[in-house]
Parts: sequence; structure tokens; C-alpha cells
Amino acid sequence: MESIGGENTGMPTSIRKVVVASFIGTTIEWYDYFIFATAAALFFPQVFFPGFGETTGTILAYTTFAVGFGARPLGGLIFGHYGDKIGRKTMLVTTILIMGIATFLVGALPGYDAIGILAPILLVLLRVLQGIGLGGEWGGAVLMAVEHSPDDQRGLNGSWPQMGVPAGLVIGTGVFALVGAVSGEAAWAWRVPFLLSAILVAVGLFIRLSIYESPAFSRVRESGTEARMPIVDVLRTYPRNVLLGVGSRIGIDAAFYILAVYSLTYITAELGLPEGVGLTAITIAALIEIFTIPAFASLSDRVGRRPLLIGGAAFMGIWTFLFFALLSTRSTVLIVVATVMGLAVGHAAVYGVQGSFYAELFGTRVRYSGASFSYQISGIFGGALAPIIAATLFPIGGATLISVYIAVLCALSVLCYFLAEETFRKDIYEEEPEERRLVAEQHG
Repeated sequence: MESIGGENTGMPTSIRKVVVASFIGTTIEWYDYFIFATAAALFFPQVFFPGFGETTGTILAYTTFAVGFGARPLGGLIFGHYGDKIGRKTMLVTTILIMGIATFLVGALPGYDAIGILAPILLVLLRVLQGIGLGGEWGGAVLMAVEHSPDDQRGLNGSWPQMGVPAGLVIGTGVFALVGAVSGEAAWAWRVPFLLSAILVAVGLFIRLSIYESPAFSRVRESGTEARMPIVDVLRTYPRNVLLGVGSRIGIDAAFYILAVYSLTYITAELGLPEGVGLTAITIAALIEIFTIPAFASLSDRVGRRPLLIGGAAFMGIWTFLFFALLSTRSTVLIVVATVMGLAVGHAAVYGVQGSFYAELFGTRVRYSGASFSYQISGIFGGALAPIIAATLFPIGGATLISVYIAVLCALSVLCYFLAEETFRKDIYEEEPEERRLVAEQHG
């Protein structure tokens, strides 16, 4: 038996097994998510929106990508509710199934030329399912890692699910690059990464079924103090933390999707470079970020969350200007440098710390709902709109106007992190006074 947070959990636990399960499962989910983003940037305008013109087709394709962000808060609400009532593990198994099935079906979906307007409609519906699955996935994976952790390793262990983002990005872009190299210009090639998802999901499902429920939630369940309406309780008990959680992530999320998604369109359509240049730069940056995310997260266990969150957000707001300047040189080396600095340094400094930060903002009874809702709502205003707004702003003011837009959003993130409390020494088992009052009211 292992003692977590000073208490015997009453079950065998292995933090290594839990974080590996969180990492692998989240990697698979983000692989599914990012291959949609890559296909939206490079293939969907021709497959699902032919005849609309280059700019309009691109915006429509990015809109289908954005729909997933709109569905993510719904997934956060649904799975957060049941994750706080019946447990984290069951939700993780369910979300990976939803995500995997939806992704496989995208790969099998006929294009506009075959079934007309029904093709983009079905694409949007499958994207909604992807968003619901991912919206519930993130909170559960992070909480399983954080709630199994010793107090002085919550930042590091909470970063393992975060590492799934660059890992999924590497695998997704790598598979697209490999398929492209093998198939050339074959019309069916873009479908292969989606169909391969079935194999990855089977692996992730097997791993997730083997882990135990988190000790923090087990304690709540044993005491019979589960929240009756978790999202209502979290809004009553932690309204300030919800607002700061939403506002703090908008800039970082928008900047990430400009660097990882919109840049593919910019490099090919505006600079006239081959698709492989952008994919290679993103793949290299994501590979490095797999290592810098835990490095920054581990540092946050020693110096606190806020210094890294504030510093990383400020860096991202400034770097976007230099990012587009380096891209405009058309030098492959400088494009790689620009992407590495943006993703593996600026984004990693914030993203590696966000897992533990969001988990520590809320009490155990409502942690799944609070973390998921705050995190996913911010995605609508950040990553969902960023590629669409960038495609709209470029004809008006070029890359400079896009950079100003990102800088303003990152300034909002800096402000929210500045106003947030430092959480790295917080006792995550301790309930807030208001939460104790709610428990007393609900349970007599």
C-alpha cells in the first residue's frame, strides 16, 4: 500500500502506472484531434468544400475544426458531472471510446462530390462527438495523475497528460507526412491516419481499464459526500477561480493554434512553400516539447505555478511577432527555430503547469467539473476562433495584425495568472469553508 497525501488509500497504487496510462490515453485522444486539424488545413477545403474559393473554403474547413471546441464544454459538463459523482476512471474509458469511433468514421466519410451537402453536415456531427469526448477526457486524465501524486510532485505528474498534446501532434503530423511520402498525391491518402485510430484506441482502452480510481475521489465516495449537482456547486463555491481559469487560458490556446494549425496554411498558401516544411517544423517542435513540458512542470513544484504561467504567457504574446517574421524569410531552418521557440519554450512553460494549476483551483467534490468547465470554455474563445480570425485578419492587416490579436489575448492571460492565487503548496484534500457549508446543507 502507498500513502498519498498522508492517508492510506486502501488500494494498491502505482503513480508510474497512472501517469503512463494518462499519457498514453491522452496522446491517442490528441492524435485523433490533431489529425482533424491537419486535414482541415490541408485537405478538407477540397474534399468537403469544393467550389467555394480558396479563402472561403479554408474558413469553412477551419469552422468545422472550431465546432469541436464548442462541443468541448458540453463534454466537460457531462463527464465532469458524472466524474464527480461516480468516479474518474469510468469517464476516461468512455471518452476514449467516443473519440476513437468518431475519428474512425471521419476517415470513412464520403466527400462532397459523392454525397453532396450531407458530407460536410456529417463531418460537423462527427466533429461534435470528438469535441464531447475530448472535453471530458482532459479533466479526468489530469485529475487521475494529480490526485494520485505526493504533494511535492503534483506539477510534474500533472504534466504527463499535457505531454499527450505534443505527442499526439508528433504522431499525427508524422503519420500524415509518412502517408504523403508513400502515396504521393493519392486522393484517399488523408483518410489513412483517421482509420489507423482504431488500433491506437484499442491499446489505450486496454491500458485505462487496468488502473485504479483516484484516492481523493475514493475518500469522498466513502464518506458519502459526493456533490449532487457538481457544476452548480462549483459556480457557487469557486466563481472567482472559474473566471480566472477561463480567462487565463484564452491567450495561450489561441497562440498555440496559430503556431500549430494556422501556420500550415500561412506557409503553403501565403509563402508558397511545400506542405512538408510546416509539418516538419511542427513535428520537431512537438518532439522537443515532450521533454520541456515536464521540465517546466517539475520546476513549478519548486518555485510555484504563477512565475512560469505569467512568464510563459508574456513570452508567447511577444514571440508571435518574431514567429511570423522568421516564417517570412522562407528559410526552413528559421521556420523550425521559430516554431520550436514558440511551442517548446513559450507554450511548454504554461501548458506543462496548467494541469496541476487547474486541479488545485477546486475542491475534490467538484474538481472534475470545475477544472473541465473552466478549461474547455476558454477553448471556445481561444483555440476555436484563432485560425478563423487569423484567416479573416490576414487580408486586412497581414501577419502583423494577427500578432497584435494574439498579444492582446496573451495580455489577458498574464492578468488572470497575476490575479490567481499560488496553489503549488495547497492541500488538495482540504475543503473550502463555503464547500463545507454546502456539504452540511446537502447531507444534513
